[in-house]
Amino acid sequence: MSAAPLDLTDIGANLHHDSFDPDRDVVLQRAAAAGVSTIVVTGSCLDSAIGAAEMSGTRHGVELYATAGLHPHHASDWNTEMAACFRDLSQHPRVVSLGECGLDYHRNFSPVTAQKQAFAAQLDLAIETQMPVFLHQRDAHEDFLEILKPRLDELAGVVVHCFTGTAEELADYVALNVYVGITGWICDERRGAHLLDCVSLIPDERLLIETDAPYLLPRTIRPRPKSRRNEPVHLPAVAQCVADARQQSLKHVAVITRANAAALFGLHA
Repeated sequence: MSAAPLDLTDIGANLHHDSFDPDRDVVLQRAAAAGVSTIVVTGSCLDSAIGAAEMSGTRHGVELYATAGLHPHHASDWNTEMAACFRDLSQHPRVVSLGECGLDYHRNFSPVTAQKQAFAAQLDLAIETQMPVFLHQRDAHEDFLEILKPRLDELAGVVVHCFTGTAEELADYVALNVYVGITGWICDERRGAHLLDCVSLIPDERLLIETDAPYLLPRTIRPRPKSRRNEPVHLPAVAQCVADARQQSLKHVAVITRANAAALFGLHA
């Protein structure tokens, strides 16, 4: 007797990425076969947000939703016209969150001042539209909190996506009662081993999982894929690492993360 499907939700996959152009339908078919039934497609600039919204719907048995926002790498592009476009996109029935937005001081592709302005403006837009926010933070924790905290009570919901930080940073997010997204970074014995020790700090009701495809291919997959491109079919590997680290069953992690995604984004559980 075969095991019941996992029914997983991937809260962040960049399926608009051009690496998926040749085989996007096959990628979705593989995801469905692996038990990934819902994917939120990340919009990280205006073009990708429009593409994510256009891609949304039911495809090959997978429910596709979208986010719409400006990644901090592109923060210098922020202006009032773009804000109006994101406001319009927020009305799309399958756009479930504003973002990916936040701060990234690791590479500083946009000046810090521009990043802060774009981040604050998108949080204010999320308050205006009462949309949840899909947030990015790397090497900018204190400034990130300084901008987020004063607005937190007015936001409809918050997920700090692709968490890779320290236990102390995670404790700050737990104290704020926001959702936290875990990716294949936790499967990387070189860079993500610390997450195995601290992921249990996240309460069951605030845990989410994601692939961040095509990035962050889980290093625990055996045999190792020939391609370095990550895709949603590998979400079970992330879920398994999380389950093992939290000393929970894979099924439990699948159930709670799906329910949490439904609660945050207003999806059907």
